[in-house]
Amino acid sequence: ILLLIRNPKDVATSFYHFTNVLSTLPSYDTWDDFFTAFMTNRMPWGSYFEYLSSWNKYADDENVMTITYEELKENRVLGVKNIAAFFGISLTEKELELVVERSSFQSMKKNSQKTHGAFGNILFRKGDVRDWKNLFSEDQNEKMDKAFEEHIAGTKLGRKLKYEVYCKV
Repeated sequence: ILLLIRNPKDVATSFYHFTNVLSTLPSYDTWDDFFTAFMTNRMPWGSYFEYLSSWNKYADDENVMTITYEELKENRVLGVKNIAAFFGISLTEKELELVVERSSFQSMKKNSQKTHGAFGNILFRKGDVRDWKNLFSEDQNEKMDKAFEEHIAGTKLGRKLKYEVYCKV
């Protein structure tokens, strides 16, 4: 199982934009309204912190590889090599280059109409790391950091996210 996790702040930012363009999900008049709902577990898909906590019990299983979105953005070549090794797939240099090129956010967005139909424009917005800085107030940033510390910071997945988000990227 490949478990891809992402900085909760960017998850919230991405979900905010996603919910406001997908008519089957509740939309929010303001970022503040969305943030309140996100932080008080009033999202249709539940709490991201609870999601991470539920996966944490499998983090040490030998059949689970956890990778962060931030890791992949920082070094997609290394990420693809590690994923291929985890699944026991050997790639030639040419195959590796092809996977790396086709797995870039820009390439997936460009091909999203072919791969995901009309839904592609909704799924592939920006693909940035730290886009949360465009929405979060200082108070919201502190609240999210506090929730992160309370819910998952001490877990294996929490430590991985914290390292990738705060130390490397």
